[in-house]
Amino acid sequence: MVVVLGAIMSILDVTVVNVAINHLAGAFHSPLSTIQWVATGYTLALATVIPVTGWASARFGTKRLYMISIALFVAGSALAGMAWSAESLIAFRVLQGLGGGMIMPAGMTILTQAAGPKRVGQVMSVVGIPMLLGPILGPILGGWLVDDVSWRWIFFINLPIGVVALFLAAKILKRDTPRPGERLDLLGLVLLSPGLASLIYGLAKGAQKSDFGSAEVLITTIAGAVLVVLFAFRALTAQSPLIDLRLLRRRSVAAASGTIALFMCAFMGAMLLLPLYFQVVRQENAFSSGLLLAPQGLGAMITMPVGGKLTDRIGPGRVVLIGLLVVVASVAGFTAVLQADTSYWILGGVLFVMGLGMGLTMMPSMAAAIQTLVHDEVPKASTMLNIIQQVSASIGTALMSVLLANSLADKLGGSASGGLSATQKVPPQVMQKIVGPMADAFQSTYWWAVGLLALAFIPALLLPRHKPADVPDGAPMPMH
Repeated sequence: MVVVLGAIMSILDVTVVNVAINHLAGAFHSPLSTIQWVATGYTLALATVIPVTGWASARFGTKRLYMISIALFVAGSALAGMAWSAESLIAFRVLQGLGGGMIMPAGMTILTQAAGPKRVGQVMSVVGIPMLLGPILGPILGGWLVDDVSWRWIFFINLPIGVVALFLAAKILKRDTPRPGERLDLLGLVLLSPGLASLIYGLAKGAQKSDFGSAEVLITTIAGAVLVVLFAFRALTAQSPLIDLRLLRRRSVAAASGTIALFMCAFMGAMLLLPLYFQVVRQENAFSSGLLLAPQGLGAMITMPVGGKLTDRIGPGRVVLIGLLVVVASVAGFTAVLQADTSYWILGGVLFVMGLGMGLTMMPSMAAAIQTLVHDEVPKASTMLNIIQQVSASIGTALMSVLLANSLADKLGGSASGGLSATQKVPPQVMQKIVGPMADAFQSTYWWAVGLLALAFIPALLLPRHKPADVPDGAPMPMH
């Protein structure tokens, strides 16, 4: 409960703020290109601080680190709610991101170390709750706060949750022993943190412009990729690397990482499409779009605890393959049914099935990587998996944004040369004539998501298909 409270606060914040971007631009009389940094600055701070989490867990202890990260996040939230300009809001969002980036990996470490390898599946299903609820509740909560209360409350709402989470963490979480002897890999940090920030910024900027050929996008993306590759070489040779990539020599960790990377890339890309479809083609507002996405969350709520128990009982391999089949079938369903006037009941049904598959896929894949690790290896593995998730989600959303923009241009010709932003300026009478081709563009883009998800079967076939053996604390990690 303590970990879920902290994690849901940080994940919910991302989607809540995304809904309010246009409103914030008006409140501060700032161009959208400036106010977009309220979201981008948080994401970049997240990417910068996540790599340090594994080292910081060992250096300060996971309980202390978890409480520090929540305190930073709450302080950033309070200051963001009192912001007096766009620039001050962006600065305080960066502070929020520095705390928010450590909450999830530190929380995962606390849970997995407490539960032991035989209950990691159930632990991952608990960790999945905030990941599941954030994208669904965020637009609903954000839309209501912005429309009926005040934009400041999208930040102030974190204060009571954060204070309760801090109090409970101090009372309930067991104190662990720090290991101050482990030195920080400064060279690794200098390579990886700016590398991730530059890579994610380039991907986000390219997706925003629907153009990856501009000098700014190319330079930042390539520079980020080069720094990440250099870090990989460093991590494989250093004695105490920031993130131990040698864990990928284990088949279960490598297979799980590959499955997570491909699944997150495809799934988060696919999840970008439907809210845009509701808002652009069906002319729904953000609040209504959030409600229409709720069936996916209901589906995942049903299967996530079941998937966790099955993972512990029969191993993650079989569970993930079933989940992937269900997700592929549901995403393929959108390629068949998505029209300009498709019944919301049909779309809700397909979303519900997608949620069922998601609950059997994402967290069992995470469990597969962590089940075979011993106590001291969990923090660095949690950090690595969170980085893989963050980068894969960024690649997926950027990729689908560009593919959708190209598909719109193909279906609509010159009238969509500006991508989705161009359709916002189209008169209502013209919109009625082009919603059909626009829906076709969304429909055809879903085929790319189906293809990426199909690729995830390759590493998923290598996941363990048996329940984890008992791994004594301090014992060498199993080789499977």
